[in-house]
Amino acid sequence: MPSVNYQNPKTFSYPQSTVERAERSLVCSPFNPGLLAAMRHQSVPLSTIAQDNGIQHGYTKRPLSELACDNALSWLIQVGVLRREVDGQGITDSFRLTPLGQQLAEQYQGKNWRHPSWGDRIYNFVTRWLRLPF
Repeated sequence: MPSVNYQNPKTFSYPQSTVERAERSLVCSPFNPGLLAAMRHQSVPLSTIAQDNGIQHGYTKRPLSELACDNALSWLIQVGVLRREVDGQGITDSFRLTPLGQQLAEQYQGKNWRHPSWGDRIYNFVTRWLRLPF
């Protein structure tokens, strides 16, 4: 039986437009790179990210209500950066990185995110809020 080398996992190859959209979504989000760094090693529950907890852990730029936090995290799920954690009883309130999110976390490891331009903000707004519902 051949052995499997888990030390060198195969990385996914994403189209450049996908990576750019995901990066733009991250830099326009209310989150800090510290959130991705924490998610590289474990799932992070919503209660740890929302309200003042997010500021205390260095996950958010400002305090977010649970609804605003969940909406921002849901957008990052839709662009492919995050996924909801699942346990034996179903979906939980915790979040983890996808392989795309892992790549972006590695890219920004130990760095701050670049400041989004007005073009980034407008493009992210249009992509997020003015898209067709199907």
